[in-house]
Amino acid sequence: MFKRVLLKISGEALSSETSVLCSNKIKATATTLASLQARGFELGIVVGGGNILRGRNASNMERNRADHIGMLATVINSLTLQDTLEQLGAPCVVLSAVDMPRFCDSYTSRHAKLCLAEGKIVVFACGSGCPYFSTDTAAALRAAEIDAEVLLLAKNVDAIYSDDPKRNPNAKRYDHINYQKIIQDNLNALDITAVTLCSEQDIPIHVFALSEILPVFSGEHVGTRIDACS
Repeated sequence: MFKRVLLKISGEALSSETSVLCSNKIKATATTLASLQARGFELGIVVGGGNILRGRNASNMERNRADHIGMLATVINSLTLQDTLEQLGAPCVVLSAVDMPRFCDSYTSRHAKLCLAEGKIVVFACGSGCPYFSTDTAAALRAAEIDAEVLLLAKNVDAIYSDDPKRNPNAKRYDHINYQKIIQDNLNALDITAVTLCSEQDIPIHVFALSEILPVFSGEHVGTRIDACS
């Protein structure tokens, strides 16, 4: 079982159909994370910004600018999550890939690892700090930098499939798959750049539904595990 993890959650973990920032969803997500911290897990968190703006989907904007706005969206989500975690008594720090000292600390891997060792939840804001890279890739990068034992991706799908299961009811569901298969078949449930980085650094990936965070940390076999298996 793992101890230090990088958990990536979508912005939808903090939103509802009627609210970009839903207090009930925010508290439920923070309560889950606080309970995991109390169990002794060292948690690095990357929060997406898709509830506010996902850069690659802002087709009417210049992509570089859209991604910058998406990064700022992750800051809003990160600070929101931090506030709720601290209200629950869970120590938490937000580290940003883009310097904004009035709002949060700047990211360095040494600072992040020190905070994790002190028992703080570390929330990484602004993705990688560069446009054209998804928060999946930012999560893989941070996982490598903090020596995480696993990259956990909580998504809006419950596993990796051979095709979009919403469009193709015959799509094959994978319980276990290797990095190379993901790359060769261009299975787009997650960013291929993130898979390549994890493959190079030998970091296993676990993809699962947002609602299954606690089962994953309890060792239950849910979602899809990605590693160097043959």
